[in-house]
Amino acid sequence: MSKIKINGPWDMQKIESYLDACVVPLKLAIISARGWPVIASLWFFYEHGVIYCASKEKSKVVQLLKKNNKCAFEVSPDAPPYHGVRGQGLAVLGHDPSGKTLENLHDRFLGNAKTPFKAWLMRGASEEVIIRITPSNLMSWDYKNRMDKERKDA
Repeated sequence: MSKIKINGPWDMQKIESYLDACVVPLKLAIISARGWPVIASLWFFYEHGVIYCASKEKSKVVQLLKKNNKCAFEVSPDAPPYHGVRGQGLAVLGHDPSGKTLENLHDRFLGNAKTPFKAWLMRGASEEVIIRITPSNLMSWDYKNRMDKERKDA
């Protein structure tokens, strides 16, 4: 595994703990055919230095990543106090015939109950492409202390 460049207040252990615990969609930036950035929100999980997402084979996300696998991403809540992780990396596309990756994504965001939605999602597992992002750069930010102080001083 290559060395990941890290910037910001958090060390790698704190970044990994955050990515493991934070359950908000990952914002994925990819490059369009015309060279413009495109952003997509995807469910994700982090495991052993890799970010896992999924999208349909025919999705714009997958089609663009096939042409250019460089990407950027951000994982952060939308409400104050602002904090999170963003980075850059390379995406590798693959399949998971067992459907386990898709099930992990569903269960992380919606729980492991057997619902009609989960059944529908899993029936289409063979059409899902697994997006494996290996980060090369990670940057954290954390304005919790500063924002808490400002709220207390107001």
